[in-house]
Amino acid sequence: MLDEIYEDTKTSLQKAHESFKRELSKIRTGRANLAIVDGIKVEYYGAPTPLNQVAALNIADPRLITIKPWDKTLLTAVEKAIVAANIGITPSNDGELVRLPIPPLTGEVRKNLVKELKKKTEDARVVVRNVRRDANDLVKGADVGEDEEARALKHIQKMIDDAIAKVDADAAAKEKEIMEV
Repeated sequence: MLDEIYEDTKTSLQKAHESFKRELSKIRTGRANLAIVDGIKVEYYGAPTPLNQVAALNIADPRLITIKPWDKTLLTAVEKAIVAANIGITPSNDGELVRLPIPPLTGEVRKNLVKELKKKTEDARVVVRNVRRDANDLVKGADVGEDEEARALKHIQKMIDDAIAKVDADAAAKEKEIMEV
């Protein structure tokens, strides 16, 4: 019974950590990263379609992302979708492809990105704590002795501490990357 609770908790913590890492990858750092355009949907024949399904995405150099739509009639739709996504980058179109020049980050933008990072980090910690609460409730509801329950709660707390340490380490690395000039 407790082993199942441990496995479920471990799986939930892994999912929470993966989700947090995906969120981190979407935060700009001054370098070109295709994760910046993840989630952007382009209007394609009346249906919102992910950008990577209607165009080839490339990192031309460390500060430039190029987007070459399979269908040239989509150039303006791709530009509109990027502007609407409000990612802080102004696209330019040369008739063949859309270029996204990644501007260098100013001190103020860096501070705002760090604030956003701290908010996402706290959200990830809340998710981890919710996993702990759910696991603790399952342990307390299980038909085990007091000693076994105490050991289980201690084991779950160790898992939670490890998960929060991973989240904090990832956040610190991302903050260092953002503040790099």
